[in-house]
Amino acid sequence: MSGEDPDLPPARADAHESAEEHSKAYEVGYGRPPREHRFRPGRSGNPRGRPKGARNLDSVVAATLGERIAVTENGRRKRITKLEAAVKQFVNRAASGEARSMQLLLALVQASESRPPQADPNEPTEADVIVLDELRRRFEKSAQ
Repeated sequence: MSGEDPDLPPARADAHESAEEHSKAYEVGYGRPPREHRFRPGRSGNPRGRPKGARNLDSVVAATLGERIAVTENGRRKRITKLEAAVKQFVNRAASGEARSMQLLLALVQASESRPPQADPNEPTEADVIVLDELRRRFEKSAQ
């Protein structure tokens, strides 16, 4: 035995080469340009980038309902979202006496009224008030 462990796989012949020997061994030829000229400066290796992921149903529906369309209302052209147009048509059908639309509209109104009102984003919450009070107390304490 020459001092090598028989349980280990044999070492690669080039594993012990130095960086200099490795760079000298690199052959230039067809499809193998010199190392210093392989990549063009300022040019990405991935020019198109990572592909965008598939959009889920919620995002597609939200984007479609948010699109603006032109409608004529009382003789005037107006741009509103598709969601607004759909709600207007729905309410108009209910107002014209269509029974199914009336039932759905009443259910929609009841669900809307039973939902708690959304908090004003500019209004501080209880947690905000506690934090502000603590900061005010610390500021006054450090000013003394």
